[in-house]
Amino acid sequence: MTSLAETSDISGVTQPIPPSLVLAQADLTFSKDFQCLPIPRRLRYDPGRPFHFGMLLNVSFGMGSTLVVANLYYCQPILIQLSASFHVTYDEVARIPTLVQAGFGIGLLLITPLGDMLRRRQLILLLVVFSTTLTIGLAITNNLLVFEVISFLIGLTSVTPQILMPLAADLAPPARRGSAISVVLSGFLLGILLARVLSGIVANFTSWRMVYCMSIGLQSIVLCGAYLLLPDYPVKNRDLSYLGIFRSMAKYVVTEPLVSQIMLANWAGSACYTNWWVTLTFLLGEPPYDYSTVIIGLFGLVGMMGVIVVPFVGRLIDRLVPWWSAIVSSVLLLVFQAVQTGAGGINVAAIIISCFGLDVFRQTQSVSLSTLMFSISDTARSRLNSLLIISVFLGQITGTSVGTDVFVGYGWRANAALFMAMYAFQLAVLILRGPHCPKNRWFGYEGGLGFWQKLPSKQSKPTVSGDLENAGGGDLAVLYSEKTRRDAEGKDDEKLR
Repeated sequence: MTSLAETSDISGVTQPIPPSLVLAQADLTFSKDFQCLPIPRRLRYDPGRPFHFGMLLNVSFGMGSTLVVANLYYCQPILIQLSASFHVTYDEVARIPTLVQAGFGIGLLLITPLGDMLRRRQLILLLVVFSTTLTIGLAITNNLLVFEVISFLIGLTSVTPQILMPLAADLAPPARRGSAISVVLSGFLLGILLARVLSGIVANFTSWRMVYCMSIGLQSIVLCGAYLLLPDYPVKNRDLSYLGIFRSMAKYVVTEPLVSQIMLANWAGSACYTNWWVTLTFLLGEPPYDYSTVIIGLFGLVGMMGVIVVPFVGRLIDRLVPWWSAIVSSVLLLVFQAVQTGAGGINVAAIIISCFGLDVFRQTQSVSLSTLMFSISDTARSRLNSLLIISVFLGQITGTSVGTDVFVGYGWRANAALFMAMYAFQLAVLILRGPHCPKNRWFGYEGGLGFWQKLPSKQSKPTVSGDLENAGGGDLAVLYSEKTRRDAEGKDDEKLR
């Protein structure tokens, strides 16, 4: 056994560990949250025994995302009841969903990047406490202005899923990263679909206030689950300032070709997906279909089936090079959009087929792009995820506004053809850079066209850090190897700062 102040390098020669690294172990491990709330011992970070990210924890991340993101959509089916309760017009209560989404957008920009400079367990617990407490205000207030202000603040604090996603990418082993991300993303999307259903049913049989009482109960479950299940994970960027976060995010967009490529593709994909669901209501409510709102709502179940399939596809994404899975998804999205363009307004079977295919492969594309984005830097995943979600948010605005205008002005086929061109644009953006193109190249296919991920046993040379982890030097050896790995993998991030 090596001593506490030394470990072995790859040749077996004993090397001293710098005193700063000996002291660093204490900085990585915490026994309390907020210096007063004890962390369960099994959840405390131990550099010598990495936390096991199993399926149970992964599913709990997904369920937490489902129950938190639902906060953004409970208000939509109950706007008529809110109008009657507050004695105001429909136009006045129509501001509520806009304020919730505006709060969420600002939270994406201002709060989610904090995951790179704060302990994420504490950040998540704090956000869930705030959103739960604020929801009590929604359930009891009789003033529309107060309701609107609280709705905005709830949107601001309901960004927990976007902190959980990079945390899942950190905790999951590389061979399971794609499927881990897909489970959290599926939970997020299920929350969007389920919130409207639950809100409509509860409000129909009780009152709109009971919708928010239900939300308080569900968020309390999330809070207890987060305390009992969420592992502590060390801060990766202790010297990063709040303003430095935004400077580095801007530099990633300008200096990292892959970031710009992913954001453009994700923006276009989000615009197409949002346009599909917004204009679907118009299409099904007009001749030749003339469906009722109940039947139109049932098409959400088709979309839900597509979301449920995605975690199973994630296992395949783990084996593929992410660029290839993004390309395949984009090609299939183009195919299903072509079905919609050809027969969407003629035969309902075309709509059902398109609905299922577009849902499955849009989510597959999202997982692939997220996996690509998280591969850029291990030390900046929260910031990179913020950039990813900002592109989604901008895409939603584009899809809603442009899609509605084109549909109303020129009809369903012109609208479908326009967004078919958007899918072609995504494909064009992705093929500019090959699957193994060097990070500093904006164009090219250097590195070949390898299709499958290399298994760990087939990776080229073992790293010094990897050998140190196997050297039997105890916690400090592992800490030393972790520090070495971070320094190597975070090199680009350090340059940005």
